[in-house]
Amino acid sequence: MRLCSSVPVLGGLLASFTSLIMVHAAEEDNKASGEGEGSYSIQGKLTPPDLKSLSWLSDTTVIVDGGTRRVFLKEDNSFVIQGLTSGSYLVEVVNPDYMYEPVRVDINSKGKHRARKNNLVQPSQVSQLPYPLRLKPLGKFRYFQKREEWKVTDVLLHPMVMMMLLPLLLVTILPKMMQDPETKKEMEELQSKMSVQNQLPEVSQLFANMFGAQTPPKRKPTATQRKRQ
Repeated sequence: MRLCSSVPVLGGLLASFTSLIMVHAAEEDNKASGEGEGSYSIQGKLTPPDLKSLSWLSDTTVIVDGGTRRVFLKEDNSFVIQGLTSGSYLVEVVNPDYMYEPVRVDINSKGKHRARKNNLVQPSQVSQLPYPLRLKPLGKFRYFQKREEWKVTDVLLHPMVMMMLLPLLLVTILPKMMQDPETKKEMEELQSKMSVQNQLPEVSQLFANMFGAQTPPKRKPTATQRKRQ
């Protein structure tokens, strides 16, 4: 009778023990699944382009740190990224037609937000931005290079064309310049100077005459030398 009465007691203890183990395992699973989750969020609003397409809301998403988190826009073009811990996050807007400037948002341990420009060249230089975020489009994506248009200046500035046009201009302009008396006088003076310079001896010839070895004068043969010859 004592054994029969102790069996239900042991069964109750085993059931309570197993329930405790299951509750502890569920808590551990919740901790593992919720690792990295936090109570902070990033809020902001986008300014749509002037020519907004019908699929603007569905085509535009906001990502964090290259796509670790992704959210869609609300009807008023605002967004909220939830479940963040304290740290630094890079917020980017993804749209196939328009580009937006990426923004870095820092969240401290007290939950205070600081938004700043993402300066890759000088990371130490901080340019703060207002928070909640207000993002405007920088421009439209250009997937194809614009074809160059034909211009008249490209033809006129071509080297071969300039080599042909310059002699023609000289031939047409120089005679008209020679008709001017002042210009004609200046040209004559230049020609006279050039002729004087051409008449002057060269410097090398002057030095050769000044410092060159002089040949001794020839002596006349004597009477004895004449007889011998």
